[in-house]
Parts: sequence; C-alpha cells; structure tokens
Amino acid sequence: ELGTVYTPDEGAALCDTAHRMGMLVHLDGARLSNATAALGGTVAALRSFTVDAGVDVVSFGGTKAGLLGGEAVVYLDAALAQRAKYVRKMVNQLPSKMRFVAAQFNALLDDDLWIKGAQHSNQMALQLYEATRHIPGVEFDHAPQVNSLFPQLPADAIAALCDWCFFWDWDISRRQVRWMTAWDTTADDVDRFAAGVRHLLG
Repeated sequence: ELGTVYTPDEGAALCDTAHRMGMLVHLDGARLSNATAALGGTVAALRSFTVDAGVDVVSFGGTKAGLLGGEAVVYLDAALAQRAKYVRKMVNQLPSKMRFVAAQFNALLDDDLWIKGAQHSNQMALQLYEATRHIPGVEFDHAPQVNSLFPQLPADAIAALCDWCFFWDWDISRRQVRWMTAWDTTADDVDRFAAGVRHLLG
C-alpha cells in the first residue's frame, strides 16, 4: 500500500514460506490490473506473480478497474475450486442477477481494456509525481510504480488542499497523504491538481 509492487520473485518467496507452514495463499487482486501493467502488461507478467509464484486463489478486482461493481475469485488449484460454488452461496456472495456482473467483466476483458485502463492510470500517477515533486514542501519517498502516490506535505497545507480536492490522510505522524489516479483520470485533471498544489503551497 505504498504505490509499489512485489516482484514475481518476492511473491514466490512469500508463497513458498506460506506453503512450508501449511498455509494457502490468497492474493488480494483489487488492483491486479495495475500490478500487471507495472510488470509489463502481458499475460506472462500476470502469470509470473500469480500461477508461477504459487498463489492458490486470486481475486480479480473489477471495481477499481472501472466496473460498476464486481470482483472475480479465481481458483488456481482445482481441488480448492470444488467447494467454491457452495462456499460462495453460504457466505452470501451469489447475486441473483450474476449475468449483470459477468457482462461487465466481458466488456473489461474485451480488447485488453483492463490492462489499457491500468496502464493509463499508472501513467497518470507518474505524470502527477513529475508535476509535483519539485514543488517546495512536497516530498516523496519514491516514484510510484502503480496508480497511487504517498507524498508528505506541510501540515498547514493539508487541510486547505483537502478542502479544495478531497484525498485521504495516510500517516499523520509523517504528514503523509494518499493521492490516487484511475482509468478515467485525464492529463488535464493532473495538470489542474498540480496547479492547485503549487498555488496552495506557493
């Protein structure tokens, strides 16, 4: 949650450790598309940190990729998948109109829209980083790898900036906040926000 991505080797090491301890691994893929885009944007990139790394179950996040609502749970272990449809119903995760969720995923996966949107949101985060990193009072620990940035700002500027354009505090002790970009963030959005930061901190 700092705008960085585990490498496939790091993910594999975590999976190996969990499996040695008798645990299964679920990868929370709320931003699966952004991580895939950051690692190359290919099927091979996706496979490298899921199947090849030893993940047992992965959630494919749709909501943060532009869907109205929908997450897909993908069982990479066929034995685990056998009970999935029963467990899903027992925990109240079986919508009566599942086709409306499926239709969204059909559109998202068509023509690689899921990865194009993620590449765009990652690029907008990098553009925002470049537009704000030299503004006096804005400090970053590192450049973003995905679509989230975690700058540190002067304490007296946070409230004023947040009143103008809402964002969340992250680590209050460090005056660190969280800025996010998305599939629908435009270059103009980034430029306007950066201009606002420059104005309020200038």
